[in-house]
Amino acid sequence: MGRRLDSFPVGRFHRRLALLVGLGLFCDSFDNTLSAGVLASMLDSGFSTLGLNSLFLSVTFAGLAVGAAFAGWLGDRVGRAFAFQFSLALFGLLALCAVLAPSMEVLIVLRGLMSVGLGAEYVICYGMITEFIPPYRRGRYLGLLGVFGGVGVSMSSILGWVVIPTLTWRGMFVVGGVFALGSWWLRRGLPESPQWLEARGRHEEAEAVVRMIECENGIEDKKGGPAPVAHHATSAAEEKAEWVPITVLFSRPVIRRTLMALILTVTCLFGSYVVTGWMPTFFVEQGMTVSKSLGFNAAIMSGYVAGPLVCMFVVDRIGRRTSIMAFGVLSAVFAGLYPFMTSPVLVIVVGFILVATVASFLTLGLGTTPEFFPTAFRFRGGGFSQTVGRVGLIFSPFIVLWLFNSSGVLGVILTVCGMYVAVTLLNGLAGVDTSRDALEEIATEGGTVADVPSAATPAAPRATTPPIS
Repeated sequence: MGRRLDSFPVGRFHRRLALLVGLGLFCDSFDNTLSAGVLASMLDSGFSTLGLNSLFLSVTFAGLAVGAAFAGWLGDRVGRAFAFQFSLALFGLLALCAVLAPSMEVLIVLRGLMSVGLGAEYVICYGMITEFIPPYRRGRYLGLLGVFGGVGVSMSSILGWVVIPTLTWRGMFVVGGVFALGSWWLRRGLPESPQWLEARGRHEEAEAVVRMIECENGIEDKKGGPAPVAHHATSAAEEKAEWVPITVLFSRPVIRRTLMALILTVTCLFGSYVVTGWMPTFFVEQGMTVSKSLGFNAAIMSGYVAGPLVCMFVVDRIGRRTSIMAFGVLSAVFAGLYPFMTSPVLVIVVGFILVATVASFLTLGLGTTPEFFPTAFRFRGGGFSQTVGRVGLIFSPFIVLWLFNSSGVLGVILTVCGMYVAVTLLNGLAGVDTSRDALEEIATEGGTVADVPSAATPAAPRATTPPIS
């Protein structure tokens, strides 16, 4: 089944899927980054305090970590389609509930629950692209997801400037909730992943979904039409035969992939957090002018879109692993250069390139880790990696402050540069094979038949365009 999906030319179905998945990531990025304007407004109005604002941020980080783990389990156990819709509905509904929060304490509780949905959406969006988009075009659509995320970050800042003065901070949660629920409604008809259905023993349903994709893309005669999808329950025998425990991530055939996914995810999240969240603070501490801080913010807004946009046109040409290594090196170089820029023009230009490369590395880092794992535990592999990475973000402010107080800006920058260089070298040396043959092999060794073509359903011929890893 996987080989058939990989052999399809990109068509109408793939573009529709990418648009609807991108809308989800847009909403996720928008809600995840509205904190700056919202918290400042609540502090100014007396609704909150600095201590409660800090708790709000800590609860957000914790919820993102829980959501990533929850999405991995839900996506592998119940199905991609259900997890896909549940996560978006969860934070959309809770965002509207947050509008009516009578106190900051209640809002913090709602934010924690909302962040579970936010964290889940990151895992599911990248996983959906991995399972539906053919490898020879996957880099382009991962870049497109990054563009949607970057636009979400930008729109959160722009709308905050317009909405908060007129509708207070509550208006931002209205906008976020309406966006999320609107996207949920638009993508309610997306099908279940055929690879997941086949891994659960539901071969007829998987075949029906593939035929539907063929029909929508014009691959087969539309008069025949796709077979109807029967939503029958999976038998207990099938569940027991196909379900593998999460400990498979630490088994001998898989452990190298799990460690590489962890290192890649932790680096891309921590690096992005330091570059976009702490650099302006460092400049202020060093006595730099406000204009340079504003230049940095302008670079963030444009770089978060420009970087993934470059990915769309570059990654499929040179390969995803090569692209990750290239952007890792560029991130290390420009992160090392940026603190030494003194000219306002260079602050903006170098800052723009830095944020673009960091955003590209983040997009590819989060987007390629699901490829490391077979279908049966793909979402749990990606979810576990993001959970560890987001738990790391909870402690990262203390790590950054310790580095800053002990070694200054240079110590922080060298640490970030060292992480990018290390993960680039490890990625090159480890050489994790993401081809379907490799995934079939570790699926079999790991005790599951996931991703292995069924005897009842002959494997489709290989794609004419070789997969790019």
